[in-house]
Amino acid sequence: MNIDKFEDMGLKPEILRALRNLGFESPSEVQKEVIPEMLKKKDIVVKSQTGSGKTASFGIPLCELINEEENIVKALILVPTRELAMQVKEDISNIGRLRKIRSAAIFGKQPFNEQVRELKQRVHIVCGTPGRVIDHIKRGNLDTRYIEYVVIDEADKMLNMGFIDQIAEVLSALPSNKNTALFSATIPSEIEGLYSKYMNNPEILNVKSKVFNREKISEKYIISSREDKFKTLLKLLYAHTDESAIIFCNTKDSVKNLSSLLRKEKIKVNELHGDMEQKERLKVMDSFKNKEFKVLVATDIAARGIHINHITNVFNYEVPMEKESYVHRIGRSGRGEKNGLAITLTSLGEKRFLDDIEEYIGYKIEEIFIPSYEEVIEGRKKFFEDQKNNYGNTVNNKKAIHTEVTKIHIGAGKKKKIRNIDILGAFSNLEGLSGEDIGIIDVQDGFSFVDILNGKGNSILKKYKEIKVKGKLAKISKAKK
Repeated sequence: MNIDKFEDMGLKPEILRALRNLGFESPSEVQKEVIPEMLKKKDIVVKSQTGSGKTASFGIPLCELINEEENIVKALILVPTRELAMQVKEDISNIGRLRKIRSAAIFGKQPFNEQVRELKQRVHIVCGTPGRVIDHIKRGNLDTRYIEYVVIDEADKMLNMGFIDQIAEVLSALPSNKNTALFSATIPSEIEGLYSKYMNNPEILNVKSKVFNREKISEKYIISSREDKFKTLLKLLYAHTDESAIIFCNTKDSVKNLSSLLRKEKIKVNELHGDMEQKERLKVMDSFKNKEFKVLVATDIAARGIHINHITNVFNYEVPMEKESYVHRIGRSGRGEKNGLAITLTSLGEKRFLDDIEEYIGYKIEEIFIPSYEEVIEGRKKFFEDQKNNYGNTVNNKKAIHTEVTKIHIGAGKKKKIRNIDILGAFSNLEGLSGEDIGIIDVQDGFSFVDILNGKGNSILKKYKEIKVKGKLAKISKAKK
């Protein structure tokens, strides 16, 4: 079944409102095919390339199907990388926020205790990397008994990373009557074996290549010697960059060297590679989303799970060694309403790798040449004007999504024996509020947070500076972003 409007999918009003707030106008190809099948609780295998709303294709039905009143984990999403885990969590949190659906991300190289604390909250959907998910299951932190829905995202990437046995271990620990959705760009025999064993007569959905916005991305390549490559990149960057750009390199050393050269040109640039601590990587991604710098230089660690609408250009400074990486890299551009441009720089010696990529994607990439002197000079002027006016300003450029939701900080937490139900009761007793107006509650050790829905948060903050929770006064204020 293929439905052209979200409104015709039988979704709850809160989900439709959230989608409007997020700027979703009509479902993409993958959403049209996947959402109705998941709402019918069918097992599906989705063969699709990256992009064009794949996360929402499973996030929307999960947030629709889960009963928010149940204080248990009902869905598990397995992903290959930490970055993707965080991105999927954020996307699902935004889709499910008005329905009070809470999600958590668990992955390696993050303190275990932080994740244990989050899993002890009222969590409905867990998104994680296979190894860390297994750790939490074994230690009893993740109760799998009531899980009804499982999503395996980017299965081919997990196969390449050696996670296939771990995925099987996770699936064998889950209830047999669960519904499973598997997403993969390719379906090699190992993945076929996985779904044959652990899925119940799955329907195979083959979503065509327009899923990664090919019609919105203009793909080019340019021949450049190694000696002239940086100069060529600069000319292309100036002549063609509309808003933000990602430049991909194959190694962390190349990323560091190129970032250093770009800084010398006074370009606001940051880098992302595997040598960085997780906190640092997340901070860079937040800064990029918030337009604190214009150009990100990255290894393939950034090729998946980055959904930033102001990225208009992707430059492959080095031809990717994995053919799939090319598709994922260029899929970072052409998102939202924007058209994208992807330019690959290749030497004559590397051209054979680009030929392999063309064979893989099934079409020829257009060759271009050095832009004219006038184009470079004019483009450079626009580039630095845009950088000066729109990047690195102290004003937060991050667009508010759910403006009718106010997150409130409460000066009391677990150390004062505060529970979710205590905060729910305290706010429900305030004049003008009911249980329907109280969203996700997050109780931490020394303080707590609560979402006030339906545009009522600001009036509560004007009226009250403190409220009674469990018979004791606690200060309340607007939570800082």
